[in-house]
Amino acid sequence: MPALQPYLIEPIWEQFRALLPERETNHPLGCHRTRIPDRMVFEKLVQILVFGCAYERIADGCCSATTLRRRRDEWIEAGVMATLRELALEAYDKTIGLQLSDVAVDCCITKAPCGGQKAGRNPVDRGKQGIKRSTVVDAKGIPLGAVTAPANRHDSPLLDETLGTLEVLGELPEQMSVHLDRGYDSRSTREKLKDRGLLPAISEKGKPAPLQATKRWVVERTNSWHNAHKKLVWCTERRDGVIDFWVAFSEVVILVRRLIREGWRRYRWEGRPRRRP
Repeated sequence: MPALQPYLIEPIWEQFRALLPERETNHPLGCHRTRIPDRMVFEKLVQILVFGCAYERIADGCCSATTLRRRRDEWIEAGVMATLRELALEAYDKTIGLQLSDVAVDCCITKAPCGGQKAGRNPVDRGKQGIKRSTVVDAKGIPLGAVTAPANRHDSPLLDETLGTLEVLGELPEQMSVHLDRGYDSRSTREKLKDRGLLPAISEKGKPAPLQATKRWVVERTNSWHNAHKKLVWCTERRDGVIDFWVAFSEVVILVRRLIREGWRRYRWEGRPRRRP
């Protein structure tokens, strides 16, 4: 069973390949081993993202775990995945359109058994190591940006940094509402939103706020989309740059999947799935 469907992985790979820096595949003297093709490494990294398994489990006689880590670090240094995420978000905005009049922000805590630079004591998991992921989405749940931090960080201090990821979108609507749960209900949070020219829509503490009665449920659904990629649920990475690489990779997959799903009803193209994705 493939990690991702061909109609989903092919457009991601084509754009990813266009962003890769040019390199000599063979040594001019012919005295070194042939460089492992980027496509092979890319497909194995997709398997690691989806299945959450160790590099050694995916490695085989054609590509070692060391090669996977080394090529991953090369792509991180070149900023390929971060650029790809921006291009995917731009493509969705041009083709379908982002609904920025209402955005929602929420955090999700996942496990980090190996610790690391962005791991902290999880207050809801007996103090085990964990990572908190703060995500901002539009009105339809499209991920606009994410920030990772230790699990023991409170949600509200991460709000400002999370909203800062929206700068890549350029000019934002004047009347943009930010939907938050009661964990953000504080005067400082409301002041931060007003300073940014945003309208706070925060559930008040001590009052019932059913999830289905608010516009905040979309971010919960997006968190479940992220958690379908098991590398984020059980993150064994220790360096913050590598963790951000996997989060950006997950966002790219979600963006392209939603782009194909929404575009399926509106457009026709070569290789279009016969059924709605």
